[in-house]
Amino acid sequence: MTKIFKNCTPHTVNMVDDNQKLVLSIPKGDVVPRLAQSTEVIGNVCGIPLTATVFGEVQGLPDSEEGVYFIVSRLVMTACPNRKDLVVPNEVVRDADGNIIGCRSFAIN
Repeated sequence: MTKIFKNCTPHTVNMVDDNQKLVLSIPKGDVVPRLAQSTEVIGNVCGIPLTATVFGEVQGLPDSEEGVYFIVSRLVMTACPNRKDLVVPNEVVRDADGNIIGCRSFAIN
């Protein structure tokens, strides 16, 4: 069976080789899963609130599909340890100015 990638991020994902040559470009997705989150004030220093972000359930994650890997954020992948079809861009490659131009691989749960 052929495997495909579906991009569930708001950015185009570019795969590059060791010479920074574009190998595959996966357009940004229409569906972008996120973790529900809230902010709790946990203290105050000199009038400045100290807060903690509390993450909740994943929202908007598509159901598994045979032969499909979903490209998601690392937060979403980490929140779904039993989903073996979620990947995140890994081995990020930057240009001389520090801008991300692509990645060399996908990390998987």
